[in-house]
Amino acid sequence: MGHLFLTGNSGGFETFVFPGARLCYARVVISTGGYKIVQLANGVNSVHSFAERETFHPVIGPVAEAEALYVNQLRLRERLAAHHGEFVVWDVGLGAAANALTVLRHTCDLPVNVRLESFDHTLGPLEFALNHAAKLGYFDGYEVPVKQLLSTRHVNFTDGKRSVNWRVHVADFPALLTQPGAQALPKPHAILFDAFSPAKNPAMWTLPLFTNLFRQLNAAHPCAMPTYSRSTMLRVTLLLAGFFVGVGHATGEKEETTIAANSRDLIAEPLNHQWLQRVRRSTSAEPLREPVYRQAPLSEESWGQLQAHPQFG
Repeated sequence: MGHLFLTGNSGGFETFVFPGARLCYARVVISTGGYKIVQLANGVNSVHSFAERETFHPVIGPVAEAEALYVNQLRLRERLAAHHGEFVVWDVGLGAAANALTVLRHTCDLPVNVRLESFDHTLGPLEFALNHAAKLGYFDGYEVPVKQLLSTRHVNFTDGKRSVNWRVHVADFPALLTQPGAQALPKPHAILFDAFSPAKNPAMWTLPLFTNLFRQLNAAHPCAMPTYSRSTMLRVTLLLAGFFVGVGHATGEKEETTIAANSRDLIAEPLNHQWLQRVRRSTSAEPLREPVYRQAPLSEESWGQLQAHPQFG
């Protein structure tokens, strides 16, 4: 979703800082309600949320980020081509639907039926984005099913050589995973994890959240989950939740992202013992156990659990 923080406004251009990178600039194109369209430095338009003061898919834009972070990193075309039966994708952080629509567009020629389960606490960004689809550019051909999704929260449609079953869950995702009904959700083969940043939305980055998410997976269904963060805290959290964790592809100005999976085979570059030793020295490695953002060094208990993880055996 968004990971770009507003710092100022001058002459129709807003100044953003991308954590760990240089300043970036975005020109306001359209502003209505709780969202606005901004033009990034590369000329691509994206959505900015006033409430969170964050821009979705900063620096390189919605489609390019979705391609690099999800389509390519998950090897989706390769996995779908070899898949039998329905392929289930969890889209955690639907936002303005750039991730979901980019995944659908890049795999529409593969004859594998796709079930897309999207999750968000609001449909506001998607409604706003659909109203400005021409400016954003990634809705082309999907306006009708997205309109129905907004209306009924569920849509079936034919897309290229396959059928798509797309459902959206408007709910508090951490709370949803703790409910008995969560076990009835289709087990994913891939997860697009794109929540707002930990500083803005810590509830989506806690150890209990990822532990509950890992419990939703089926050991017989290899499942991979990339996300934009490369923080030590996040990687420790994912490992302690049960995932195998590796270095993810670069996107935009981020030299690394993170990929997690329930199968080591889906991790091309697993975190190694050198990384483990750096964690021991880090001042920001202990997972969030409550939905309150803070930074802390690794506890002795967490260090012992990390050392016992099968990834480092």
